[in-house]
Amino acid sequence: MNVRTLGSACVVVGLAVAGVRADVIEQVLVKINGEILTKTDVEQLQVTALRANNPNVTEADLQNDAALRKMLDEVTPRVIVNAIDEMLLVQRGRELGLKMSDEQFNGILANIRKENKLDTEEKFQAALKQEGLSIPGLRKAFEKQMLINRVQQQDVFSRISISEEESRAYFDAHKEEFLTNESVTLRELFVRAATTSPAEGPSAAQAAMEAAREKAAQLRQRVLKEDFGTVAGEVSDAASKANGGLIGPLGVDELNPDIQKVLATLKVGQVSEPLDAGNGYRLLKLDVRVPRKQATFEEARDQIADKVFNQRRAGEVLKYLGRLRAQAIIEWKSPTLKAAFETGVVAAAKALAEETARLQAQDAAK
Repeated sequence: MNVRTLGSACVVVGLAVAGVRADVIEQVLVKINGEILTKTDVEQLQVTALRANNPNVTEADLQNDAALRKMLDEVTPRVIVNAIDEMLLVQRGRELGLKMSDEQFNGILANIRKENKLDTEEKFQAALKQEGLSIPGLRKAFEKQMLINRVQQQDVFSRISISEEESRAYFDAHKEEFLTNESVTLRELFVRAATTSPAEGPSAAQAAMEAAREKAAQLRQRVLKEDFGTVAGEVSDAASKANGGLIGPLGVDELNPDIQKVLATLKVGQVSEPLDAGNGYRLLKLDVRVPRKQATFEEARDQIADKVFNQRRAGEVLKYLGRLRAQAIIEWKSPTLKAAFETGVVAAAKALAEETARLQAQDAAK
């Protein structure tokens, strides 16, 4: 993680102030199990969300009441839902006794220094200052994210069980996902045509290509008797010369259609006729062909578990957050913010339902 990315992450959790008016009067907007979210906290998160949605937003935009109101109406429901959900997850992490050790945090700092080549304390402190960050702020941000991740892993992900029946149903409906496409490993030998200038005219370029074709044809006779890789290593003009002309394995469906047609006529060990490469001619030898293969259920079992898990994780997290919200004591001091929160909860559930329906429709169309 670089320092700039780190700075963005910390701003998201409200550790840096960006464009918030200095004359804001501190005001508690909501209490979540006794922990407060203030007007300053919310405005910091709103400004960050505005800039994430529109990197080109200016201070003038933030001072334009009509424009600002429209943008805030768009981002505030998501902002307040995320803020409260994060607080609930962090509170749950503290209940479980989770915390970041000095050793863990020092390891994170060491990685930041290494990745950003901040080899002196002066450089490190200067980078933090540039991003508007501090060591305590960094620790708070990383510990917060650690708690959120650990709680989700312990209370949600570890409890997602995938039955044999569910796995087999997924496999039967998505067999194409476990189909290995045909692949080939090739050897190439490239003869580059001599460079000609526009002043020499098209006939000179044509003659150069013809000479390259003739040389490639002669080399083809040679590689039919000698080791292709050895010859390619001696005379090829391609970068693959260093590897004896070896290229691949390559998915056949990713190759140029003309190359696919040529390979379809070759058996393993055979060499193509000289092929026009635009700036010369090449020979191709088919070294290995691996045909398309349908994986069995047993072979695909681990992949299936991952795919089913990823499909279910968002829904399970949303249900878990719903339970945390229902168990929490949330005291609203702002009816407007409460309404935004309720709108955000409905929008999140709707988005998940739409995505689930989209995936189901895709499956039905297969």
